[in-house]
Amino acid sequence: MNNSFAEMLRQRRMEKGLSQQALAEKLYVDRSSVASWETGRRVPDATLIARISEQLGVNVADLLLANEKSVFPPQVVMLDDEKIILSGSMPILEKALPDATIMGFTRPTELLQFARNNPIFLAFLDIEMGQHSGLDVCKSLLKLNPRTNVVFLTAYMEYSFDAWETGACGFLLKPLTEEAVRKQLSLLRYPQLSISFEKVETI
Repeated sequence: MNNSFAEMLRQRRMEKGLSQQALAEKLYVDRSSVASWETGRRVPDATLIARISEQLGVNVADLLLANEKSVFPPQVVMLDDEKIILSGSMPILEKALPDATIMGFTRPTELLQFARNNPIFLAFLDIEMGQHSGLDVCKSLLKLNPRTNVVFLTAYMEYSFDAWETGACGFLLKPLTEEAVRKQLSLLRYPQLSISFEKVETI
């Protein structure tokens, strides 16, 4: 797995004579965070990239470019409490994102647990889910990773006004169509230069 950012981070850290623990202390993060960045399991947000730039003497633009060029699967997820809707949407997302790893979830808790261990590139969230709201899930996802692209899914247009206040970058009416998904991909707030994924799974 070629990960330009992970390689650059590890090389510059070693050139500075810093251990992972030492760098973590300078960045005010846990050592496990540095370890996960260097293995390509996770990526830091924009604030941390600025700190890394300062501590390692690397240009911010170079770090951001390396981050975008990193080849490791960006995760695409969909959350809907109706299994029929979720199952029917998976093939559509697979066609629109043929190189992506797509995970489906029916419970917000499972999605958020997954997000804590995986950098999510794009999340499709149902808004109305009984006791839960996709609006709240969006806020939680963006706290974990502010660069997550969130697109809301609903059958009710009136939700669109509330949706825009959460920091999401898109809104689609159900049922999903491949054309609508592809159009939304061109409007993402944080597009990715390289998306190279394979499997589609439903939990």
